[in-house]
Amino acid sequence: MVTAATIKSDSTIPTVTRDPIGETLTTETMGKTVTPLRPDEVDVTEVMIAPETLPKKIWTDEEFMGLPQDGHHYEIVNGELIDMGSSGALHGYICSLVLSTLMMYISSKKLGIVFDSSTAFKMKNGNKRSPDISFFAKARLQNLTELPVGFLDGAPDLAIEVLSPGNTVGEIHDKLVDYFENGTGLAWVIHPLEHYVLVYRSAQEPDRLLKTIDRLEGEEVVPGFTLPVADLFQALSF
Repeated sequence: MVTAATIKSDSTIPTVTRDPIGETLTTETMGKTVTPLRPDEVDVTEVMIAPETLPKKIWTDEEFMGLPQDGHHYEIVNGELIDMGSSGALHGYICSLVLSTLMMYISSKKLGIVFDSSTAFKMKNGNKRSPDISFFAKARLQNLTELPVGFLDGAPDLAIEVLSPGNTVGEIHDKLVDYFENGTGLAWVIHPLEHYVLVYRSAQEPDRLLKTIDRLEGEEVVPGFTLPVADLFQALSF
């Protein structure tokens, strides 16, 4: 008797697979009864569907942009919709400070476009990532007369992440891998509570750790831009 078989199927496409001893099983759709070619030889109650064989959902731009405007922002990672939650006051303030400072400099030099955390970018692997702050250089926008309503392909030239209490090392590493595999040349990871910034030129390891006595520099990605790290972490003075 066949005691187990793996059925590979999605919600609409019929599939056929074979069990370890060569008996052919068929199923019409996900969730319907498995019908063996020889019913007397198969115990259907013991047939298992392996989750890892289920197909990864492919999200269209329209589906992703059509998500509810509920104050949260989302990413797509390996076919799964990830709720990135809402930010606290300290996180939001540092993001606003960096974004406004960068935007003022980049606009004055006509270097490209700065985006906030609501902007997603399409990765080659199908992921959609939304850094807290992003800079896209004008050289990569030369074929456009205006920005698309949808998503830009590739990661930004400069990707900035401001850590939240819920972030994990693995989560940030996976983001950096996606960024650098899709066009990022420089990334900053800002730690609001510990008052330091990690500078990355690749996803493997940080290039530098900057403390409050140091300055953030745009290097060749944002030429001439500098910002004292201490400015990110100043106490309220009013």
